[in-house]
Amino acid sequence: MAYKPELLVTASSPEDARHMLEAGANALLIGDDRFGMRLPGHFTPDQIREVVEEARKHAAQVYVSMTNLMTNELLPLLPEYVQTIAGCGIEAIEFNDPSVLMAVKEHAPHLKLFWNGEMITTNFATANYWGEKGASRVILARELSMDEITEMIPQLNMEAQVQVHGMTNIYHSKRKLVQSYMLHQGRPVEGNLGKERGLFLIEAERQEEKFPIYEDINGTHIMSSDDFCIMEDLHILMEAGVHSFKIEGLLKPTAYNAAVVRAYRKAIDTYTADPKAYAYDESWLDEVRRLQDPERELSFGFFYKEQVY
Repeated sequence: MAYKPELLVTASSPEDARHMLEAGANALLIGDDRFGMRLPGHFTPDQIREVVEEARKHAAQVYVSMTNLMTNELLPLLPEYVQTIAGCGIEAIEFNDPSVLMAVKEHAPHLKLFWNGEMITTNFATANYWGEKGASRVILARELSMDEITEMIPQLNMEAQVQVHGMTNIYHSKRKLVQSYMLHQGRPVEGNLGKERGLFLIEAERQEEKFPIYEDINGTHIMSSDDFCIMEDLHILMEAGVHSFKIEGLLKPTAYNAAVVRAYRKAIDTYTADPKAYAYDESWLDEVRRLQDPERELSFGFFYKEQVY
């Protein structure tokens, strides 16, 4: 039997996490909004502990995101938080700031470190630099093409993670841009402008495309107008030896994310059972397509088109 890559998905709550595990995920990414960026939901230490206990029943792993832009005000909080979540039984921390790496090495050295530099994770030399500093996995940029990903894998001294489904972030600002805009117009800002509000940004030249936009304690986030889906060519990534496939569940209902997990689980299990006989089955995505927002196209993202940085 060939290697079996990890199927990782984000979760918005302990209940949501349970559904993802039952659907076939064997790794979960969760976290605290203060330290993690663009999380589907905020998890307290008690909730993280609850998710870890549930994950163990499924022989699954739990990782915590600490990929926020770390300010001087956050630095004194890192040691205690790292110790707390380590005590919850998590397996790894996803980071992009060296301050997190140093805090983990000092206060929870048994935890694995996954480096996520967002769109700067575009070459193996930079990834390997962080590998030498202690990272055991690199989260590759969503802007990389299929060829760039597959050519990079043999050059890495660590595991590689690739996002295979869901929306991506296209713009971020720490400022509350929507709130400022509404106040400038004299419009009342009632309640929050968070994920539950259902706000969209529409360009004058492309009015058929809707870009989800929301604000939280970390600022303003504008997301892609489509959801990329690489299941049709997932076997190429498996042949290349990608260790972890991520499903981004942000701004999606539980039923949809569970359907996506089931679909990718079917593809992974079928491939690993007999790689030579593997053949993609279009019907694996039937449930996903039935639940797909009709205003959001399933696309290949940047896997087969050139990205201009």
